[in-house]
Amino acid sequence: MEKTRFSSVDEYIQAQPVSHQKGLKQLRQTIQKTVPEAEEVISYNMPAYKFQGVLVYFAAHTSHIGFYALPGPIVAFKEKLKSFTTSKGTVQFPIGKALPVKLIAEMVQYRVRENLERKSRQRKAKIK
Repeated sequence: MEKTRFSSVDEYIQAQPVSHQKGLKQLRQTIQKTVPEAEEVISYNMPAYKFQGVLVYFAAHTSHIGFYALPGPIVAFKEKLKSFTTSKGTVQFPIGKALPVKLIAEMVQYRVRENLERKSRQRKAKIK
């Protein structure tokens, strides 16, 4: 069976079950509102956002939306994420439950700061 290769986030969302689309659109909108200058791409065949490097990814799964924020925010927001299934760099948002939009925005902002700090360190290292 050949796997679909997505070329846009719109195409990705439209290919998902209707039950997942509202949450995917809301997650997309939250990321775009939080970092309007972020570049929207498909990476690893899922939606991704870049700003001074990769910020976050997300993907639809059978019973949840995976939000791949990388390890930093998962550690930093550990207490606020207690009611969700998490792993090293991922949060699972159950299908059919309201997304924690404010928390998602905070995690995306955290990733922006991480990327800006990394870029700053890289520039300083080049100067030396």
